[in-house]
Amino acid sequence: MEQTVDSELPRPPRAPRFATMFPMPSALYRGLFRPILFSLDAETAHHLILSMLSMTPPLPVPADPSELRSTLWGLDFSNPIGLAAGMDKDAIAISAWQSLGFGFAELGTVTPRPQPGNPKPRVFRIPAQHALINRLGFPGEGMDTVAPRIERARRTGMRIRIALNFGPNKDTPPEQVAADYAALMTRLGGLADFIVINVSSPNTPGLRNWQSPERIRELFAALERRAPILLKIAPDLDDAMLESICETALDLKLDGMVVCNTTLQREEVGITSAEAGGLSGPPLRELARDRIARVYRSAQGKLPIVGVGGIASASDALGHIKAGASLVELYTGLIYEGPGLIATMKKELANLLRREGFRSISDAVGSAVKV
Repeated sequence: MEQTVDSELPRPPRAPRFATMFPMPSALYRGLFRPILFSLDAETAHHLILSMLSMTPPLPVPADPSELRSTLWGLDFSNPIGLAAGMDKDAIAISAWQSLGFGFAELGTVTPRPQPGNPKPRVFRIPAQHALINRLGFPGEGMDTVAPRIERARRTGMRIRIALNFGPNKDTPPEQVAADYAALMTRLGGLADFIVINVSSPNTPGLRNWQSPERIRELFAALERRAPILLKIAPDLDDAMLESICETALDLKLDGMVVCNTTLQREEVGITSAEAGGLSGPPLRELARDRIARVYRSAQGKLPIVGVGGIASASDALGHIKAGASLVELYTGLIYEGPGLIATMKKELANLLRREGFRSISDAVGSAVKV
């Protein structure tokens, strides 16, 4: 039977006015709040949490340890831990990400026009492995709704670095996909600290075809550079394609790579679920780290990398950094460990750096890879 796309965008459930996520130690979240949230459908719980976070004003955050600071693309980052794309697709909780202590937040994926995404259900938990599978398909309110929210955050003096993740609409003809990215850049490029071009989601038909060097050149020829531009790639590329992409990125003078998106692999990463969609969480960690190291090596350390996949602790983050990532992102770890995770990770990451003899994040980047 043919499934139809929802006729309206999903509306998050109304959160109680007194609801707040701050402060909340991870143990309290895991013991009390997570069982309640996990009794709900995964997407319903996601929207409930996002509604709660959207009511959070900017709260004071302790200064980050000096070891965690770094500079990329002329931008200062107080710490290397960022929110991965997919959590806040429509930029409704920017102040919360700052209050939680993230060094930056990647918002989106944003599309030019509003769209409902794929049919529900489309988000699935795998609690035994602390993993998720999603086949959302870029549901969102579109760039004209997202833009004023970011402008408002900028006016209120938001300090957190903001990245925007761009993707095409599902019904955009293949010959117009580059135009979708160009429209997003024109409308939103000037509002972001850096831009992520998403050509690797497994949930939009044909999108991963844009990872070929020829398509990448076609795409970037259509883009006006209004901010640093990074390319987000899939973990499922073979080594030859990965090397070709790195050569193309260097030739086009891209500002970096986001490595990597969710995976379509299952048994290869120890998962038996038959649910379609992209897998995230700890089963992706080693695959993502291998991809990070291969990109770092192929590009000879010349392309800054944002490492994503399976991060739920400071040691996970440092492993990605030593493999070549200058910044790291998480999303699934937040679902399982709760809002106290970021503060804990920052403290432990600074301790790990000192213990291993690194004076800064920059000293650790790529230290486990021979270029």
